[in-house]
Amino acid sequence: KLKDNQGARKKKKRLGRGIGGGLGKTSGRGHKGQLSRSGGRGGRRGFEGGQNPLKARIPKHGFKNKKHAYFALLDVINLKKLFVWIKAGRLDTTQMITMKHLRDNGCISKTILKGVKLLATGKEDVDRAIHIEVSDASQEAIKAVEAAGGTVKLGYYNRLGLRAHFKPEKFTIIPRRAAPPPRLAWKYPLHYKDVQAQLEQRKAAQ
Repeated sequence: KLKDNQGARKKKKRLGRGIGGGLGKTSGRGHKGQLSRSGGRGGRRGFEGGQNPLKARIPKHGFKNKKHAYFALLDVINLKKLFVWIKAGRLDTTQMITMKHLRDNGCISKTILKGVKLLATGKEDVDRAIHIEVSDASQEAIKAVEAAGGTVKLGYYNRLGLRAHFKPEKFTIIPRRAAPPPRLAWKYPLHYKDVQAQLEQRKAAQ
């Protein structure tokens, strides 16, 4: 006959069942105080009984720059990988290369949070003029592309703007691109001009 080993199943403590059980009346918690209360034994992480906790006692250094938090979430692509795709014929250099082209051709991840940043790694591979639009680019990458006769255009897209950019078929009416927040306006000085040009192109296409 199959059965558990002796002691494998431990009986649960029966609290508050009278003095004969050994854990009656106060159920082993004693009288008054924090530890006798409901939830008094758990407490939140870092709680030290009411005294100033360690995380508040130690000195703080530095700060988080919100201006750069946006750029830290950008997906990265470098010139080396970009030109591997171009030389393989997977990207058309006769037209503006957008983030949608990069995403659709597998050059970058499908799950893009904020946008794409172009880096200068592999700048020696730039052997032809390209025109590309990304969310951000390093100064070295811009210089390398412009030296070959190309252009790098910086465009801001919020979450809705990215979705409309990547999957326009999901929208009956393409929403107008949102303006960058004030802390990022310095990065996209031509935003309004670009948005107006896109609206005019859509009207002309209709």
